Amino acid sequence: MTREVRVRFAPSPTGALHIGGVRTALYNYLFARKMGGKFLLRIEDTDQTRFVPGAEDYIRESLDWLGITPDESPWKPGSVAPYRQSERKEMYMQYALDLVNKGHAYYAFDTAEELEAMRERLTAARVVQPQYNSITRTQMKNSLTLSKDEAATRLASGDPYVIRIKIPLKEDVRLNDMIRGWVLVHSSTLDDKVLMKSDGMPTYHLANIVDDHLMGITHVIRGEEWLPSAPLHVLLYKFFGWEDTMPQFAHLPLLLKPDGNGKLSKRDGDKLGFPVFPLNWTDPFTQEKASGFREQGYLPDAFLNFLVFLGWNPGDEREIFSLEELVEAFSIERIGKAGTKFDIAKAKWYNEQYIRTKPNEELAQFLIANAKADGITIPQEKALAIISLLKDRVTFPSDFWRDSQFIMTAPKDFDQEVASKKWNADAGKLLTAYAAALDTFHGPFEAGDAKMLLEKTAESEGIKLGKVMQAVRLAITGMGAGPDLMQVFAILGSAEVAKRIRYALTTLTVVS
Repeated sequence: MTREVRVRFAPSPTGALHIGGVRTALYNYLFARKMGGKFLLRIEDTDQTRFVPGAEDYIRESLDWLGITPDESPWKPGSVAPYRQSERKEMYMQYALDLVNKGHAYYAFDTAEELEAMRERLTAARVVQPQYNSITRTQMKNSLTLSKDEAATRLASGDPYVIRIKIPLKEDVRLNDMIRGWVLVHSSTLDDKVLMKSDGMPTYHLANIVDDHLMGITHVIRGEEWLPSAPLHVLLYKFFGWEDTMPQFAHLPLLLKPDGNGKLSKRDGDKLGFPVFPLNWTDPFTQEKASGFREQGYLPDAFLNFLVFLGWNPGDEREIFSLEELVEAFSIERIGKAGTKFDIAKAKWYNEQYIRTKPNEELAQFLIANAKADGITIPQEKALAIISLLKDRVTFPSDFWRDSQFIMTAPKDFDQEVASKKWNADAGKLLTAYAAALDTFHGPFEAGDAKMLLEKTAESEGIKLGKVMQAVRLAITGMGAGPDLMQVFAILGSAEVAKRIRYALTTLTVVS
């Protein structure tokens, strides 16, 4: 019988969710949907010393914003609840003890000082990576070197201890990664990781394997940074006797800095001026702030489309996908092994493409809200006209308000460089006549009306319109370039255009 595909995203609530984590969540979501399975979210909070208040809510809000909501989670529990490891902590000890009883783990009573002394001895002996392993454990205080009675006495008297996995001395550990193919590691390179800490809490390695097994996880899709731990996890499945239901692993490539030199970090974003988190975040302890893609004006569907291409490709030239289309096209086999450079210019390009496909009515709400925040009310009809005017020229929704200021307020100053080159007697002559013509214009003032009247005026004045158009734009907007000028005229109305022309005629006569 075929098992239902079940994948999980398992972040730790230790701060803001990095863009790499968001990509991991997205790939898990897409794979689950493609395979008709379930996407779970599990909070891995066994390390309470690193717990950050608000981090779990941040994770939830981020996934909700992007529309990749889990099927099962702490706030939407299913049959394998609870979904926070801190709420499952009572059961982990029994699994650790099971490994001890099977001879695959042992009690270690070494103090911090004894561990440090061991590392210093190995360093002095020029061991590159000092570690507690199949060789060094024979020289330490643990239930393998102590007599059975002494170990039992220490346990009974409450001596502090940890439980470590007993890595085989000579064994090849094999892993068939869905992205990287066969990975072979010799056990001599592995150390005896702690499975249960002295405070009775499990480490990531134990809790992760136990939870994945109990939650029926069939595929583990996670970041490349977990690849070195994969052999240990394979051994744990073997030691527990769960090899038949061990999930398939897929380790995702790293997200790299824009220059490709190293893993992308928050510091890179701060230095180069782009976010690396989905939402704004304020550290509750330091009050340090970090910007998010949402607050910078990225649309969630554009952000997802950008994100999915950081490591995956559809195998053809397509670049624009809806979430439904991504589900249809997605496959693990098309995820690359090599790290992917982060390109913020491409993220902006995606945002521009998605803005152009949005209904004007939806975009107008951004403009109206931004104007309201500045104490200005924009009628719906005018807002729609501004959206139509600027839609192909903006990167973010907030740009509509920023770039429409010349419509909201008549210019008081003019681009001096343009004025010095383009403002002349013909421009003044044409605009004087055009303002007079506008005074006699009645009825709706559409872009076609504005153009026809301007062309007619230029013809009657014997002036070639192309030679003075930049001066005309300067008079109305204060700038030498911008969106379609006749549409600007239509938004402003004939009376406002005439008023601006007369101000320009008076002011630019002085500077010409």
